[in-house]
Amino acid sequence: MREAFVVLVSAISIVLGAAGAVGAQSASDVNGNLDTLFGDHAPYAAFFDKLKKAVGAGDKETVASMVDYPFQARINDKAVKIRDRKHFVADYDQIVTGKVKAALARQTYATLFANWQGVMIGDGEVWFNGVCGDDACKQQTVRITAIND
Repeated sequence: MREAFVVLVSAISIVLGAAGAVGAQSASDVNGNLDTLFGDHAPYAAFFDKLKKAVGAGDKETVASMVDYPFQARINDKAVKIRDRKHFVADYDQIVTGKVKAALARQTYATLFANWQGVMIGDGEVWFNGVCGDDACKQQTVRITAIND
């Protein structure tokens, strides 16, 4: 009976290990997904790298330049409309909290999640996506669209 249990546990471990390996993605997989969703992965990859470095360095001005305004944030459990870069920088430490910084520090490009809504960092702490630059939406710029603490 004990031997049958050991065999069963071993079989389950092998199946789960294989399932985990299948679920893993590479940077190439992320590139392909972003290409399919948004037409080109390069602006998203560059944006992610720039954002990660700026937040890691505490560069509030650079992070503020990467946001789509007006921007909705939660500060002291209240919804606040952040109108512009100046307002974002003034409230930076209440928007880009320790939880948000930790999510960015842990995130790797190869583990980014993306869908039609954009690209997600962590468990949804940060979302970014292409934002239309004109009425016809012929030009898009990648911007932060949400920060959730």
